[in-house]
Amino acid sequence: MPFKKIILEIEEQHDVTFNYTEDNIAGLLIIPPKKSLTLDQKLLYLAKETNLSFENLGDKFINIYKKDNESKIICAYVFSSSDKKPIEDANINFINKTLITTDSNGYFEFKKNDATIFSVSHIGFITKRIEVDNQDSKDCLQILLEPEITELEEIKTNAILASGISKNKDGAFQIKPKKFGILPGLIEPDVLQTMQQIPGVNSIDESVSSINVRGGTNDQNLFLWNGIRIYQTGHFFGLISVFNPYLAHTISIYKNGSSAFYGESVSSVVAISSTPETTEKNYFSAGINMINADIYTKYNLSKNNYIELSVRKSITDFVETPTYKEYFNKVFQNTTITDFSQNQNVNYQSDKKFGFYDATLKYFQKVGLKDLLILDLITIKDNLQVFQSATANNINKSENNILRQQNYGANLSWIRNWNNFNTTKINIYSSSYGLLADQKNTFGNQIVIQENIVNNNGINLENNHIITSKFSFNDGYQFNEIGITNLEQVSNPDFYRKVKNVLRTQALILEGKYNDTLSRIYLKAGTRINYIQKFEKYIVEPRIQFSYGVTKNLNLELLGELKSQNSQQIIDLQKDYFGIEKRRWVLSNNTTIPIQRSKQISLNIFYKKNNWLLDIENFYKKVAGITTSSQGFQNQLEFIRTNGDYQVLGTEILVQKKINHFLTWLSYTYNKNNYYFYNYEYPRFPNNFELIHTLSCAAIYEKNDFKIALGTKLSSGRPTTSPHSSQIDPSNPVLIYNKPNNTNLNIFSQVNFSSTYQWETTNRTQYKLGLSVLNILNRKNEINEYYRISSLTNSIEEVETFALQRTLNMSFRVSF
Repeated sequence: MPFKKIILEIEEQHDVTFNYTEDNIAGLLIIPPKKSLTLDQKLLYLAKETNLSFENLGDKFINIYKKDNESKIICAYVFSSSDKKPIEDANINFINKTLITTDSNGYFEFKKNDATIFSVSHIGFITKRIEVDNQDSKDCLQILLEPEITELEEIKTNAILASGISKNKDGAFQIKPKKFGILPGLIEPDVLQTMQQIPGVNSIDESVSSINVRGGTNDQNLFLWNGIRIYQTGHFFGLISVFNPYLAHTISIYKNGSSAFYGESVSSVVAISSTPETTEKNYFSAGINMINADIYTKYNLSKNNYIELSVRKSITDFVETPTYKEYFNKVFQNTTITDFSQNQNVNYQSDKKFGFYDATLKYFQKVGLKDLLILDLITIKDNLQVFQSATANNINKSENNILRQQNYGANLSWIRNWNNFNTTKINIYSSSYGLLADQKNTFGNQIVIQENIVNNNGINLENNHIITSKFSFNDGYQFNEIGITNLEQVSNPDFYRKVKNVLRTQALILEGKYNDTLSRIYLKAGTRINYIQKFEKYIVEPRIQFSYGVTKNLNLELLGELKSQNSQQIIDLQKDYFGIEKRRWVLSNNTTIPIQRSKQISLNIFYKKNNWLLDIENFYKKVAGITTSSQGFQNQLEFIRTNGDYQVLGTEILVQKKINHFLTWLSYTYNKNNYYFYNYEYPRFPNNFELIHTLSCAAIYEKNDFKIALGTKLSSGRPTTSPHSSQIDPSNPVLIYNKPNNTNLNIFSQVNFSSTYQWETTNRTQYKLGLSVLNILNRKNEINEYYRISSLTNSIEEVETFALQRTLNMSFRVSF
């Protein structure tokens, strides 16, 4: 029987593949082996009956070659030196530019006479050069690649504030939620709650939708989820982050010195990625706490693609927990909704419905050996409906209020690895934000509708070039179109206004990085050149990150940046959108609403030794082009429209010590933050978001699966304006104020506690219980104060807003 027909039958019977050249088997005829023989027995028979040699590779592939050429086949396995696991799709490059890759077992082979020198490379590992000696051997080579993690993203410390939080050489704080330990008051790795533990980051009104980084407003921060800008960052109107805490893989937070690829922000950058760095197994988890429930799943469709889905929804449709009631009371203080109930004392009735959800979908596809396609979708929605009615003096009054906030986003990424040294990434993204308020009042037969719509679309191109082992260069182009619509419609009296503005910007980015681990020098410098078509205006934004290791324990760091921003949030009236989410997005017109521009520089000293850590950072920050309507004034400046800037001079200090399973830290922040409105009668006064002194400390214990944390936070009271006197005119009473922000609220003080316990069953299912208590001492912390003329008494009325009272939360989670 022809030899080729024999091996085809063996392939079908034993599910193997023969590799051979036609010349070696042409015209060969032998008696076939018995089908009852094993595979190895058949190979021995064929070798005996022919002048061929057979090499069995794991009962999957069998190489056939003539016995006199046996030594010319070279085989090898590629493994990771850290965990000894095989590396799939490693690139094998020969001098003649031939390229082959390893299989799932890390295996590859080639003819020795094809090449004797080759290199082995893979993303995340150091490229290795191999030279095959002249000695013939039938044993496969064992090639170990060293991970390149420390050089790609060198980390100063592996645990800062808590496990899972680190600080990189570029000055960014990096959070790994799946490795996150615990922080006081937190039982989940909520990114926006966690970042408030970082010195220089806080929320002056205890809201994740109002995060202030070094004195800036929340809209000056850039929040990115897989390349999509997110305009709505908080559920429950600011008390819960919209980002599912169990979804993200890497979160990078820049207070200064961000990459030139980040634009459209004059304050911090929060970049969230849910794409894993390495291939992961199928995974499912579900959890519930006293506010919401969620599920998350990742399923590998094949070795080249997977799908990831997460859904989270409030449980307020089914039960109103004590936690929900505390949140509700905090959010709806001093709004038109509670004002209505407080002004009525006869036959008052109320029916409220509140809920929120968010969902994400990711599809990951590996195309061939060099291409990746990633699709990300996200949807976020909050919905509040309140119906109120009352009867007083035989007059029926009712209000039906609807407030809806939503954000949708999509991003399609294509990543191409041209070779070991050049990579291209293209993102096409879209983000849509909407805020709708609909109020119907039967007493005045009036309907008020307000809408704020943002549509943001664009494309990003990024090229990465590795020039040498120490130097790399990046370049890119970005196009962005943003359109913002504001609608106001009132009946009785009739009023209608709809304004839509659109800005298109283009940006050219150039960036170089030098990283010498031996001399401990790190330098990343770049520039972003923006062109705003509508204004025919160029804006150049240089960035720099420089780090020098004086010793292995002491590091000096210099960060600097110039940035700009074309969109911002303003407040026309404090009662807009029921006074709950009263901020609306607007675009710069380059006149009354200027382009905001910032400049910032900081010098950092970082020291670590014997589990001690000391981090001291001094900075100066200036943001020009702000408007009074963007700062949330509730004094004499509430109805004055003028432009200016703010300047911050500050120091941030962190001291940390780790002893076995204990981690304790103390942080202190000093901020001197002043407004400069040059056309106002008081051109210089304290910023609304100034907290001169902030002191935080925590004690954390983590051992095996048990974690517990206790901490406290103290801060100066925020600035406020006291009334000087009131001019009482029955027809038009007027408040007279002192100089803006002439006094401060009382000191804010809060003690928080949290604990989690995790265990695993024999079938590898994991369970996790969590308990947290915010404001253990139930301190009544005032977070805002303003004054108004009472319509009943024509006297000065003080309006106070307070932080959360003692709030308990519990969680349960299962994953496998």
